[in-house]
Amino acid sequence: MRIAVEIAAAIGVGTAIGIGLDRWLGTSPWLLIVFFLLGTAAAFLNVYRVAQELDRQRQAERQSQRQSGEE
Repeated sequence: MRIAVEIAAAIGVGTAIGIGLDRWLGTSPWLLIVFFLLGTAAAFLNVYRVAQELDRQRQAERQSQRQSGEE
């Protein structure tokens, strides 16, 4: 669920910024495209970070299970 929210938020924010700037500067659709792509890149970066965090948590859990099993 968290990953889906990360993707939607990053792309949504990028798209909203692009639309807003295009309307303000009259450059439609160029800034929309640029900020959509930046939002998509940010989404992938966020997913990568979340995956790393989850992996670290799982490794810590496994380590604690091994230590409690050894005692």
